[in-house]
Amino acid sequence: MASADGIRRGLFSSVELVQSCLDRISKTDHQIGAWAFLDPDLALGQARTLDERRSRGLAVGPLHGVPVGIKDIFDTADMPTAYGSPIYSRRRPGSDCTAVSRLREAGAVIMGKTVTTEFAFMAPAQTQNPHRAGHTPGGSSSGSAAAVAAQHVPLAVGSQSNGSVIRPASFCGVYGLKPSYGLISRSGVLHTSDRLDQVGVFARSLEDTALVTDQLTGFDNGDGATEATPKPVLTDGYHETVPVEPRLAFLSTGYDHRLCDDTRSGLDELRKALEPYSELVDLPESYVNLIEHHKVIYESDIRTSLIDSLAGHTDALSPQMTDALARAETYPAQAYSSAQSATALAKGFFAELFHDYDAIIAASTPGEAPATLEQTGDPVFCTIWTLIGLPCLSLPILVGATGLPIGVQLIGGREEDARLMRTAHWLEQQISDSNS
Repeated sequence: MASADGIRRGLFSSVELVQSCLDRISKTDHQIGAWAFLDPDLALGQARTLDERRSRGLAVGPLHGVPVGIKDIFDTADMPTAYGSPIYSRRRPGSDCTAVSRLREAGAVIMGKTVTTEFAFMAPAQTQNPHRAGHTPGGSSSGSAAAVAAQHVPLAVGSQSNGSVIRPASFCGVYGLKPSYGLISRSGVLHTSDRLDQVGVFARSLEDTALVTDQLTGFDNGDGATEATPKPVLTDGYHETVPVEPRLAFLSTGYDHRLCDDTRSGLDELRKALEPYSELVDLPESYVNLIEHHKVIYESDIRTSLIDSLAGHTDALSPQMTDALARAETYPAQAYSSAQSATALAKGFFAELFHDYDAIIAASTPGEAPATLEQTGDPVFCTIWTLIGLPCLSLPILVGATGLPIGVQLIGGREEDARLMRTAHWLEQQISDSNS
C-alpha cells in the first residue's frame, strides 16, 4: 500500500503520516463524528516508536507505521472499549483482542476507536455520512467506514453480524470486505452471536483491502470458529492473473423490489457490459425465508449473550435493543432449530452454485445512503451471505441519482477469499477498460 511503501522508502515518517491524519480529523470530525476515542499523544507515541525501530534497522511489518481505526467493540489494552453504550462507558479491557494484536504485530498504529451503533446492533449512532451531512453512513461499523471515506485513516476494522461492513462501505463509497466465517478471530470482540459475528475491514483500494485482511487471518485458540489449516492469501489472489475469464452469476432474489431505480439500472448496465461472462440466476423462492431465519438466530443469540450483563441497565437500552430482546423471548425452540436446518440447506445450495460460477454479483444496498440519522439503512442484501458465512466484498462502482456512492457486492465460495479477490481485480480492470 502507498502509505506503508512511503514509510519504507523514507519519503515520510509514521509520525508525519499520523499527524496529517490527526490534522484532517481535527478539521472534519466535528461534522462527521467518526471517532469514539482518540488520543493524539497516544497515536503519535506509537508512530515515534515505530519510526525509531525503522531507523535502527529493525524488522518492519507490512503495515509498518500505518494508522488503523478500530471499531469500538474490539478490546484494546490502552484505550476504552464501550460497545457504543453508556452502560460500558468506563470499560477499559486492559488487553488487546487478537485482531488488534495482529495489527500491532504487522506494524500498524492503532489510531483510536471508531463509533459503533449500540452493541453493534440497529440503534443508529450520530455519525454522519462524509459525502453528505444528514445522511446515514450505515451501521453498525459507522465510524470505521466514515473514517476511511473521510481520509482520517487509510484502513479500519469493523464487524458484521448482518450487514455491518458491506452496507456502510456502500453508503460511504469505500471498499468493504467480510471474509469467510472463521477466517479472522473474534477473541476479545463483543460477542453477540457465535454463528453470525464476523470481522471485516475497510480500505480505499482493493489491494489495501487484501493486505490488511492477510494480517488478521489465522488460527486462534480463543475462537473455536478458526481452524489450524492453511488460509487463503488474499494478496496472492489480487496479483494473480485469471486463468480463464470468470463466470459470474447475477442473482435475482425475492426482495429485488426493494432496489431503488438507480441501483437497478446500474446493475442492469453492469450485467450487459459483462454479458459474455455472466448469467442471470434466480434465487429459489424457499431461500427468501432465510431473512427471517437470520432474525430468529440473531435476536435469540443476542438475548443469550447479553441478557445477564444488561440486568439492571434496561433503562439505558435503545428501543431497538429492548424490542429485539423482547421478541427473542417469544421465539419457540422449534423456530431456532428450523433456522439452523434452513441455513445448512442454503450452505449446500450455494456450495453447488460455486461449482459453476466464480462469484455472485448483487447489490450491496438498495440504493444511496438514506437522508436520515434515525436508521442505518436496509441490510437485506447482506443477510444471507452473513448467515451462511460466505466472503462478500463491496466495490464502490455505482453512483446514485443524487451523486452519492452505491456499492456493488461480489460474493465468493466459502474460504475462496483469494479467488474472490482475483475475480474482483479482474472485474475492476474490465470496468476500467470499458470506461477508457
